[in-house]
Amino acid sequence: MADLAHALADWLRARVGGAATVSDLVRLPGGASRETWRFTLARPGAPDERLVLRRDPPGHASETTRRQEFVLLEQAAAAGVPVPRVRWCEDDTHVLGGAFFVMDFVDGETIARRLLRDDAYAAARSVLPEQLAAALVRIHAMPCDAPALATVARPPEGVAPAAAELARFEEIFRAAAPEPHPAFELAFRRLRARVPAATRRTLVHGDYRMGNVIVGPEGLRAVIDWELVHVGDPMEDLGWLCVRAWRFGVDANPVGGLCARERLFAAYAAAGGGAVDPAVVRWWEIFGNLRWGIMCIMQMQAFLAGVPSVELASIGRRTAETELELLDLMEAG
Repeated sequence: MADLAHALADWLRARVGGAATVSDLVRLPGGASRETWRFTLARPGAPDERLVLRRDPPGHASETTRRQEFVLLEQAAAAGVPVPRVRWCEDDTHVLGGAFFVMDFVDGETIARRLLRDDAYAAARSVLPEQLAAALVRIHAMPCDAPALATVARPPEGVAPAAAELARFEEIFRAAAPEPHPAFELAFRRLRARVPAATRRTLVHGDYRMGNVIVGPEGLRAVIDWELVHVGDPMEDLGWLCVRAWRFGVDANPVGGLCARERLFAAYAAAGGGAVDPAVVRWWEIFGNLRWGIMCIMQMQAFLAGVPSVELASIGRRTAETELELLDLMEAG
């Protein structure tokens, strides 16, 4: 950790054009695929700043680069989405052992179990569904054809985003799964038979859920973890927010442990996102559970390939949870 702090301080001196020191460097919990570190930057004649380092861990691939995530956060801020302010970005993996960027630290809570249970966040829970819906509408309104977002992944022209995502994850599943998963096979069959035709394409956050937002006692402060952004069906984000894993045990409230689906859909429409077709969101919710199950397998494979992370290993064991949820969803129709 001391070596990382020294290397980061050396790099920051070139960015700020003078003396600088790094202290209180600590890795934040969560983030199985990206490392997140908080630190304090001190410069002569300036107040200390609390900042965050987002770094690729060695040997771990991602669907987006840190440069892409940096640009996305810039664009999101310009669109009025609450996000941390980004400061500097570095593509050279030799500097800190992986590509990274630095952004402002946003104070608040990210641990969903606390947000959904602690009395300190009771007021936040009462307004979060509407705040999350409003922020999502702003994300979906971002100009996905802007030159700055030209590298964002998108489905081929003429192919429905749902069909493209289903085919992509089936390919991943076939390559990654070490053993049969009959529940997944049933889900693939059902989803293929009912692929929705998206009426519009927007920027999709791709991981919009409890755990990827920073919340204070008054509510939403920032949307984080933009590494899975792509162009697709905006209903994908609504379905993902309803996936059971993101309720963190509060199953009575399907939307992130916060509220009923109908309240989210109404809030999204009221914020300007347009009418929501519950059947389409249902498709994406089923797909989201399937996708999360496949991602659990991928995390397990990363651990088995040598990435030293207890979190990766533990996530790999959650595949069975998604299989049970898929069976329940398909039985319910």
